[in-house]
Amino acid sequence: WSYSGLDAWTEAWARELASAGVGPEVRVGVAFERSVAMVAALLAVWRACGAYVPIEPGLPEERRRWLLADAGCRLVVTAPGGGRDLPEGTAVIELEVPAAGFAPSAAWSSPEILPEGLAYVLYTSGSTGRPKGVAVPHRAVARLVAGSSFARLGPAETWLQLAPVAFDASTLELWGPLATGGRLLVSATGRRASLAELGAEVARERVTSLWLTAGLFHQMVEEELPSLAGLSQLLAGGDVLSPPHVERALGGLAGTRLVNGYGPTENTTFSCCHRVREAPERGASVPIGRPIGDSGALVLDRQGQLAPLGTVGELAVSGRGLARGYQGRPGLTAERFVPHPFACGERVYRTGDRVRWRANGLLEFLGRADAQVKIRGFRVEPGEVEAVLGELAGVRAAAVKVWTRAAGDKQLVAYAVGEGLSGSALREELARRLPEPLVPASVVVLEALPLTANGKVDRAALPEPGGEERAPSEPPRGPLEQLLARMWEELLGVESPGREESFFEL
Repeated sequence: WSYSGLDAWTEAWARELASAGVGPEVRVGVAFERSVAMVAALLAVWRACGAYVPIEPGLPEERRRWLLADAGCRLVVTAPGGGRDLPEGTAVIELEVPAAGFAPSAAWSSPEILPEGLAYVLYTSGSTGRPKGVAVPHRAVARLVAGSSFARLGPAETWLQLAPVAFDASTLELWGPLATGGRLLVSATGRRASLAELGAEVARERVTSLWLTAGLFHQMVEEELPSLAGLSQLLAGGDVLSPPHVERALGGLAGTRLVNGYGPTENTTFSCCHRVREAPERGASVPIGRPIGDSGALVLDRQGQLAPLGTVGELAVSGRGLARGYQGRPGLTAERFVPHPFACGERVYRTGDRVRWRANGLLEFLGRADAQVKIRGFRVEPGEVEAVLGELAGVRAAAVKVWTRAAGDKQLVAYAVGEGLSGSALREELARRLPEPLVPASVVVLEALPLTANGKVDRAALPEPGGEERAPSEPPRGPLEQLLARMWEELLGVESPGREESFFEL
């Protein structure tokens, strides 16, 4: 689609939405499969002056129902036939894709969109079992994509849109190119792609700009580095970058600009960025750099005062990228979005991340101050998974722990206590209630949770996954099955896999 074709398309849809009552501050659920139509639907919501709330395909119905109610969505837009997959009673508009060359029949003036107007609400994991809706205004999106110094934007760039639209990386992937005249390529497979498929897509479509979560960056560097050679810039983040992988990327992508990007959803995708020109020294981490344009960064001690140079403190970010706060949660908003200690009338967002300033003026990331973790780039509160697991029938106690595998990637493992429980059955039930990134890799049934001397759960004493209950299965037959079984044993860390066992569950 050309820009003129996309303009006509989104105007037609925006008219339809406006006639249905969409206007300033009206939240609209967008439930589309990955496609150009998804992009057009998001734009149409904006042109009607509304705010979009992504409804990811495959989200459990209970989660969808809760999300739509919490966000206060008046209606949901979807593709023809998509209304069948939405909760009963939802107001739905099924949008038909116009034919190429379509033009509106009469002129239409869209409502004025103000910088402080609500652009979207994205949900992140919450420690109480209740996700947090982050309400982001248009000025925050404009700050990310206008006059960017951390990334090249413009007509010469082709950006691959890979992230789920409910993940804030999509804000840069979508609106970075479209706001600056670039070429936007919506990935055909998205996060379901294999590494080889992703590499082939990048090379085939001559992608110049790519954003990868840290975990996917590490995998692509290991398996598909040559396919990234045509990139002019590669941005990675969402978790700590591995120095050995950074060193390999620098060596194998000589003409590519490598950027380590850091930022919470509450400050619109990126707060700080660092162009990586050389691998860190042995034992050092990859810095997260300096604040991007129209942003500020403070390192605060426990008293809320500036921490001295080189001293570890909590990172607080400020500037035009800040979200309004959390949807329908004024108490939590007031707790995390606090008055700026040194600028009257401004706010800072307390990230909960531990950092320190290096002598060279770069920020060094040192981990979370709380239990929040990143799983494949998604922010996950183990407490949310614990809360849902504790609600399941027969579960008397629950705990969730993050384990780092040999390859360096992280996975959630849940532990449950109760009579007659099945780990696999509990995991299946969690998959029906939670989004995919929050579903534990396995559920281990214990007689009791280990406790510390003061009665708290001793997470350090929770057993390493691998010895969980597995249904009986007959042994492999013949040399080919035996060869596969040996490969599974080595690669998946399981003992004696049987013929009927699921590769994906293992």
